[in-house]
Amino acid sequence: MGDPYGSVLVLTNAYDVTADLVLRLLAERRVPVVRLDPGTDLHAGASLTVRYSEGSQPGVLRTVSRDLDTTGVRSVWVRRPSPYGGPPELDGQDRRFAADQCRWGAGGILASLPGAHYLNHPWNNRSAEFKPAQLSLAQRCGFLLPDTLITNDPREAREFLADSRTAMVYKPLWSTPYRVNGRPHAVWVEEVRSAEITEAVSVCPHLFQARVDKAFDVRVTAVGEKTFGVRIDSPDLDWRRRQDRMACTPMAVPDEVTRSVGAYLEGFRLVYGAFDFAVTAAGDWYFLECNPNGQVRHEAARNN
Repeated sequence: MGDPYGSVLVLTNAYDVTADLVLRLLAERRVPVVRLDPGTDLHAGASLTVRYSEGSQPGVLRTVSRDLDTTGVRSVWVRRPSPYGGPPELDGQDRRFAADQCRWGAGGILASLPGAHYLNHPWNNRSAEFKPAQLSLAQRCGFLLPDTLITNDPREAREFLADSRTAMVYKPLWSTPYRVNGRPHAVWVEEVRSAEITEAVSVCPHLFQARVDKAFDVRVTAVGEKTFGVRIDSPDLDWRRRQDRMACTPMAVPDEVTRSVGAYLEGFRLVYGAFDFAVTAAGDWYFLECNPNGQVRHEAARNN
């Protein structure tokens, strides 16, 4: 049932084209791999069983293609699994109950496989996704930060924008799935003015930030102690918006930025991170955010 060298378990959704590329390379290298989307597959024929007794925890993950000995998993890539939504044939509280049992049961098992190396551990991923926590740690790691305000007070927001000597932008604190007329809709980084702030700000916290007078953007992908920089030239404030108009060029990462990246990963106990910077003409690198599961190109496949 198991492989003598251990298997790689990839947790991601069926539309993840980035994972497809990595899985193809692992197959070429004859690395045993099992792909699972626990939020959906456990309601579509897959099963997960673990027994805790006498100092051991033998278990088996059964998918449509193979059985996996959970004690033989050497690495877990927590890529982009679907949310735990519960069986689609159930409604209301029954579906919510089943979804919660999957999240806390299967999710707990998959996050505590003995001896497995996680990239990244799902609980560390979750901690690292809170933008206020990112900004707080980024300050302590020595990154330059744009002046930023998070508030649900319209008066505070208006005063912050009015007092600024530079243009300001709004960005969401989380990429919540959103639809307009039934079609997926993204909320991009946009410029905002004091006069545009309404009482709707009081509904939830909003993030307002000084717009960096950037010459270009940089995505730094960090894996352990290695960093890979890519310069991004785009006509848009948010380069993710029209990726067919951006140009990517490999570039070196300054030593001081590399040191701060390492401290940041250590602070959140991450192995991998995708960092976004705005770089000025003077060569100042401003930290914008770190996505623990990011890549350069946005995944549009699921929305098409």
